[in-house]
Amino acid sequence: MRQDKMTNKERIEALLKGQPIDRVPFYPFVLGFCARKVGYPIASIYSDAKRSFEAQLWTMKQYGFDWGPIYGYASYGTWEFGGEVKMPTGGYEQAPSHKIFPVQSEEDLFRLQLPDVRNAGCIPIAMEFSQLQDEFDIPISVVLGGNFTIAGNICPVERLCRWMLKKPELAHRVLRLATDHIVDVVRYWGDTFGAGRTIPKIWEPLATNHIISPKQFEQFVLPYLRESSERILAMGVRHILYHICGEQNANLPYWAQVPMGDPGLCSFGQEVDIDTAIKYFGDTCIIIGNIDPKVIQNGAPDQIYQLCKETIEKGKRAPRGYMLCSGCEIPPETPPCNVYMMREAINDWGWYD
Repeated sequence: MRQDKMTNKERIEALLKGQPIDRVPFYPFVLGFCARKVGYPIASIYSDAKRSFEAQLWTMKQYGFDWGPIYGYASYGTWEFGGEVKMPTGGYEQAPSHKIFPVQSEEDLFRLQLPDVRNAGCIPIAMEFSQLQDEFDIPISVVLGGNFTIAGNICPVERLCRWMLKKPELAHRVLRLATDHIVDVVRYWGDTFGAGRTIPKIWEPLATNHIISPKQFEQFVLPYLRESSERILAMGVRHILYHICGEQNANLPYWAQVPMGDPGLCSFGQEVDIDTAIKYFGDTCIIIGNIDPKVIQNGAPDQIYQLCKETIEKGKRAPRGYMLCSGCEIPPETPPCNVYMMREAINDWGWYD
């Protein structure tokens, strides 16, 4: 394996400053997989900050990831607004899932208030996790659902969609709560660690065009995305990472209007071609992605290697930089060799000299 010329820390810091780097970084989207590799229950990734951090750190050292551990899950918002989530228990459950939504009626919505971010849901665990990031000199992040995703985790997304059609004022009320909550949480991290050291990571899977139309995205999602991003950047946050999950090709012209920092960071599901991502975001954002997790789990090692090679060759053309990553979380039962092949492809094809 070719010898790196930079440490992981040097490489990421240079990338964020727009300076040259030696090779494409390997960005981790691994959570339950890490628990499996070190013999911890998958639930510990979400319920135990110390075990979660340890499992990720040990796994990332093993596979040569360049970014550090993170804490988060896609159903964020349910627990934090007073509902309940179910922690994963079996081998085919990889993250917390909805158990009881906090809003199941119009009356519930009108009673709902913004939670105290210091003790809402998973936030105390996430804060303990970020204190470990700080202790180990790893980029400090707070993972949140996107505005629409949190709204669809406060109430069932099918109810939210009906409200968008029949009672839009109710949909806007949920989105207002979600937006203000995002800003409150990032402010809490900024007050604790410094806004300039905090990188919010915002995952937006529910805004996929399999659920809402581009017109609905423009009307119900874009205004809140822009508002929360502007408020976050005004705090002194330098970079926001948005994970644009799922089929959102028709939404990309609107996403391109959302400020994400200088540079921003944008990761994509496998549904968005890297060339398309660069077209819309390459001048303002570091591009991250986007190997299909199903292929990583079920494909042959040489198939994964070839797919990574092709993606790296596209990504290296991104003006603000590129990091290789899966298109979404790598499943816990993925064969270890398949993850290793991603790093092998970087070693063979990811160098800039």
